[in-house]
Amino acid sequence: QVQLVESGGGLVQPGGSLRLSCAASGRTFSSYAMGWFRQAPGKEREYVARISRSGGRTYYADSVKGRFTISRDNAKNTVYLQMNRLKPEDTAVYYCAASQGALGSPVESEYDYWGQGTQVTVSS
Repeated sequence: QVQLVESGGGLVQPGGSLRLSCAASGRTFSSYAMGWFRQAPGKEREYVARISRSGGRTYYADSVKGRFTISRDNAKNTVYLQMNRLKPEDTAVYYCAASQGALGSPVESEYDYWGQGTQVTVSS
């Protein structure tokens, strides 16, 4: 069992930055690839980024490539999402998720555990 708790969301102006954190419980954090997803009002949840178990491989959705960076610290059982040059269309609830697959996946059903989400609002 893995419990995930996101933090770091908030209100930011367009062009600004935020760093989201996702803290995981348990001693097996490094056994899971991690992903970030988001859900905007009235829309389906969508994939944002993922990182392999070791952190050596990262992958991004085209909509955030070059602006967002996913990273992890296995010693701290934490995965991060650094978001730069934020746009109003980045407004959503952001979720982290854990997958037993080595590289994770852009597909929600490949993830075994989910956090409760943190709200990110980009507005002037």
